[in-house]
Amino acid sequence: MPDLFGINHLTLSTTDLDRLVAYYTDLLGAALAFERAATHSEPRIAVIDVGGDDHLMIVETATAPTTDLDPLSNAGWGLRVGTYAQLCEVREQILGAGWPVGQIATLPTQWTMTARDPDGRPVDVRAHRPRTVSLSRTTD
Repeated sequence: MPDLFGINHLTLSTTDLDRLVAYYTDLLGAALAFERAATHSEPRIAVIDVGGDDHLMIVETATAPTTDLDPLSNAGWGLRVGTYAQLCEVREQILGAGWPVGQIATLPTQWTMTARDPDGRPVDVRAHRPRTVSLSRTTD
């Protein structure tokens, strides 16, 4: 069986492709990989490189996307930055642009915050915490 390497892409729908592309590229630092114009049979799309070999495919539709949280009351998907300082910087950028974003929470292995993109869709942004080695000593 072949090895999996990760997630290739996640598809998001939007009623305003330009606005959503700007949110993820200008505000969060992703890079536009390519854009395809709508045809008589296919909608307009943009593919955004979010790091490594991971992408967001954004499809322009007439129907607004769902803005519900997942069954655990989380976004259900997320993006990752490298450090806590970068997470703080992204949070300030989102707030400065007037978009909603929650406080940064500390989890056992990550720091996390949930933002709402221009369509109101929740997205978690996380940074992994440094791993610590726990050594236990036993005495005889």
